[in-house]
Amino acid sequence: MATQAVKNSLYRWEGTDRNGIKTSGQITAEHHTMIRVQLRRQGITVSKIRRHYSHTLNAGKSVTALDITLFTRQLATLISAGITMQQALKVIANGFESRAMRQQVTELQQDIGAGTSLSAALRKKPAHFDPLFCSLVEAGELAGALDVLLQRVATYREKTATLKKKIKKAMTYPSAVLVVALAVCGILLIEVVPQFQGVFRSFDAQLPVLTLWVIGLSDSLQAHGLWLLLFCGITLAGLHHRYKHCATWRQRVDRWLLKLPVMGNLLHMSAMARFARTLSTTLAAGVPLLEALNSVASATGNSLYKDAVLRLKKQVATGSQIHVAMAAAGVFPGMAIQMTAIGEESGTLDSMLDQVAAYYESEVDTLVDNLTTLLEPIIMVVLGVMVGGLVIAMYLPIFNLGRVI
Repeated sequence: MATQAVKNSLYRWEGTDRNGIKTSGQITAEHHTMIRVQLRRQGITVSKIRRHYSHTLNAGKSVTALDITLFTRQLATLISAGITMQQALKVIANGFESRAMRQQVTELQQDIGAGTSLSAALRKKPAHFDPLFCSLVEAGELAGALDVLLQRVATYREKTATLKKKIKKAMTYPSAVLVVALAVCGILLIEVVPQFQGVFRSFDAQLPVLTLWVIGLSDSLQAHGLWLLLFCGITLAGLHHRYKHCATWRQRVDRWLLKLPVMGNLLHMSAMARFARTLSTTLAAGVPLLEALNSVASATGNSLYKDAVLRLKKQVATGSQIHVAMAAAGVFPGMAIQMTAIGEESGTLDSMLDQVAAYYESEVDTLVDNLTTLLEPIIMVVLGVMVGGLVIAMYLPIFNLGRVI
C-alpha cells in the first residue's frame, strides 16, 4: 500500500530552462530524484521540488469531454501553424482555466519531453482519451499528418457531442415535465387534499367514488410516502446498476427501447449516425478495417448494434464484403447498405460513410424537432388529466351539495 501511495505522488517543481528563463510545473513520479533526471533531459535545471499531496486520478475527475475536444482542436491548430509539440502543449496548458485540465496537459508535455510519443502519452490517461482517440493519433503520427488527424478527431468529437445533445434533449423534456407533474400531484395530495377532508366531514353525506379514491391515495402517501420514495429510488438505482453490469439485461432493455414508437426510430438513427461517423473517421485516418470495427462497436451506444458490428468484424475477417455482412446482420437500413456497397466498389468507402452519417444526423435533428412539437400537446393533456382530475375530485362533492341545496 505504501508503494502505491508513492507512485501516485504529485510534485511541484521550479527551475530554469536552457535560456535561463524561470519555469515551473507539476509532475507525478515515484521519487523526487526521478523528476530531476527527467527534467534534466529536457534541459531544465531544478531549483526546488516539493510534494503536493493530491492524486492525479482524483484531480482529473473534473476534466470534461468539452475540455478534451477543445484541447484537440487547439493542438491541431498550433501544430499546423508549425509550432513544436512541446511549445504547443505549454501554450494550451496556460490557456485552460480548469486546473485539472492544465495538469493533464502539463503531464503530457513532460512525457513528450522525455521522448514519449503523443499517442503513448495519451494512452497513459484512459479516463480521458479512449482507445479510438489514441488509435487515430497514432495513425496520424505514422502518416506524418498529425495536425490533419487531430482536426478530424476534433470534428468527430464535436459532431458526436452534438448528436448526444439532441438525443438528451428529446429524452429530457418529457422526463422533466413528468417529474414536475408528479411533484405537483404529490404536493396536492399531501398538503391540499387533507384541508378538504375536514370540510367533507361536515357534509355528513356519501362522497363520490373519485373523491374517496383520491382521499385514500392522499392518506397512503402521508403514511407511507417516504418509504415509497425510498423504494422507487432503490429500484431505479438497482435497475441502472443491472443495466451497466449485466449484458443480457442490457440487451433486453436496448432491444425494447428500439421498439418504442418514435423514440425507437430516433435511437435507430442515432446508432446509425454514430456507426457511420466513427467508421468514416477511422478509415479516413488509415486505420485498418478490422481494427476500425473494434472502435465502432463501442461507439454505437446500443448493445444490439454493438453485437451486430462485432459480427460484421468476424465476417469481414473471413473475407466477406462489409455491405454483405451488414445486410446479413438485419439491423442496418437498406440505404446505408447500398451506400456502403457503392463505396466499396468505387474505393471511396470513407467518403460514402461520411455522407451516410450526415444524412442520419440530419434525420435525427428533424425527428427531435418534430418529437418536441408532437409531445407538447400530449404533455399538456397528461398534465391536465393528472392535476385537473385531482381538482375535480375535490370540488365534486361541493358541486353535488350545491345541487341538493
